[in-house]
Amino acid sequence: MFAVIKTGGKQYRVAANDVITVAKLAGEPGSTVTFDQVLMVTNDNGTQVGAPLIEGATVAGEVVEHIRGEKVIAFKKRRRQNSRRKRGHRQDYTVVRITELLGQGEKPKKAAAKKKTTKAAADEAAPAVAE
Repeated sequence: MFAVIKTGGKQYRVAANDVITVAKLAGEPGSTVTFDQVLMVTNDNGTQVGAPLIEGATVAGEVVEHIRGEKVIAFKKRRRQNSRRKRGHRQDYTVVRITELLGQGEKPKKAAAKKKTTKAAADEAAPAVAE
């Protein structure tokens, strides 16, 4: 089961538990992000192709981290004018783990919130050692 989503002007083929790198999105690491521009979905029932989007279908993901791409150098040299310019650029990206593909009207599970609460509960359950 997979879907094709559109974000940041690009299209991505995603399935559950895929990790993709997309243009920078708002949100802290661990937060949930929803992609509502779904172009195609393939599942047990067959393939749905949108015209251009599938109405009500969404893809849920979890923000893993924010990163920066490699430096791209733009170098201009004009031969007889004794002119050189060197500029660098690094693009901002967000790494997203796809958690689930959702149909019409479905809401994403709170998997990220459950992880935080269980970790917090484990920290509270462990006794503090005083020296």
